[in-house]
Amino acid sequence: MTNLGPKINLFERIEPSKLSMNTPAGSMRMKSIEQPESADFKTVLSGLVENLNNQANAPDQVLNDAVMGNADVHEVMSAIQKSDIQVTIATTVVGKVIQTYEKISQIAI
Repeated sequence: MTNLGPKINLFERIEPSKLSMNTPAGSMRMKSIEQPESADFKTVLSGLVENLNNQANAPDQVLNDAVMGNADVHEVMSAIQKSDIQVTIATTVVGKVIQTYEKISQIAI
């Protein structure tokens, strides 16, 4: 599974603060993010769709394992529920994106 989100190392962005220098870990103030290293929208979206497809197909593999005796019913039901939740979230996000696009397209320029 490939993570296509921004590649930001948060620990490199922690800078000292005058308020919390006495703590064992030092300060937890974050530096601002000037330019995150991220892929273009098409790459991120295609990666998310591919990940969703893999997650949607995961219950099939677990079911096959259960038929072969390598997994129990609990694992199958858990995989099905995880897949169902992810598909529901993806459907909701797509709906919100379409609603936002429609609102933006109605804005008079």
